Amino acid sequence: MSDGNDIPDTLVEGPGPNELRDPEVRRELKRATVWLGLAALIALAVLLIQPLLIIFGGLVVAALLDGGVRLIHRAVKMPRGLAIALLVFATIGFLGFVGYSTGVQVSDQFAQLRATLMVQWGRLTAFAAEHGMVPDAGNVNDLAQQALGSVGRVTGFIGSAFGAVGTFVMIIVIGVFVAIEPKIYERGLQWMVPQASRREFAVTIERMGKTMRILLAGRLLGMVFEGLFTWIVLWIGGVPMALLLGIIAGVLAFIPNIGAIATGVLMVAVGFSAGTDTGLWALGTYVFVQLFDGWVVLPLVARRTVDLPPALTLSSQILASSLFGILGLALADPMTAMIKVALERESERAQEEAA
Repeated sequence: MSDGNDIPDTLVEGPGPNELRDPEVRRELKRATVWLGLAALIALAVLLIQPLLIIFGGLVVAALLDGGVRLIHRAVKMPRGLAIALLVFATIGFLGFVGYSTGVQVSDQFAQLRATLMVQWGRLTAFAAEHGMVPDAGNVNDLAQQALGSVGRVTGFIGSAFGAVGTFVMIIVIGVFVAIEPKIYERGLQWMVPQASRREFAVTIERMGKTMRILLAGRLLGMVFEGLFTWIVLWIGGVPMALLLGIIAGVLAFIPNIGAIATGVLMVAVGFSAGTDTGLWALGTYVFVQLFDGWVVLPLVARRTVDLPPALTLSSQILASSLFGILGLALADPMTAMIKVALERESERAQEEAA
């Protein structure tokens, strides 16, 4: 024991948590800060995944605009902002013309398409029930009607809330701003990277941009080919709703694998609703379009950009759609391509250092 004027018999050894001048405390504090910061970044990425996807979608639009500007500069030299303005107004004018000239016809065909699909689904389930493939056709039809009704309610809510339109507008605005002055944003990203890694980062970003431009150019080429060819050939064969099916085929061509499957189901269902000969014509049209796109269009694109195996693309689409919804499904292919480019560049850098 000790009195009030004496030094205590025992003193605690070692620095306390408030003594930040001690080197050991500083090291432990830095380690804790790194781990806490990493956990916070992961949590923010999970919470803000939709805004991050919108930003990535804007980068995809910026890559499209940048590719268009490069094509314009090959023919005519003009300011970058003016070239982007021409591209934007040309796209808006084209979409407005198509909507004005085919709007009423397409809206009528949408209602007709839903009714046709319900009739064809009823025939399919009746055939399956007759041959013992399903327990009861009536129960299956009830489930299908409930599912379609749920989808209709969801899409109606989205349309009334302007959620999809607002997301699309934000993606376009971000893409335009990035495409006007891409070097500003590239310098900002480089500033956030350590100085020793900035050269490697710049090379990787450049390769990603080139890959994105060529990949999206191939996607647009496939969309135009599939949409126009499907519409013309189905119209020649007398398939109902040929224009609507062509538009759907062109839009879904942006999403490999899953988009092609959905297009094929719709074309075959509508074709066979008009008769066996018409159904076979629609089936042959679908097979030819997919074979041409797979054997001609995609190989031409894959020669100059990253070659994504079909199983890898489909797996990424399943994961992205499960985690992030329809927006993740639409952007799964570009995201996978960017990741593969980064991994390939890292492998090349490791080989260069080893050599």
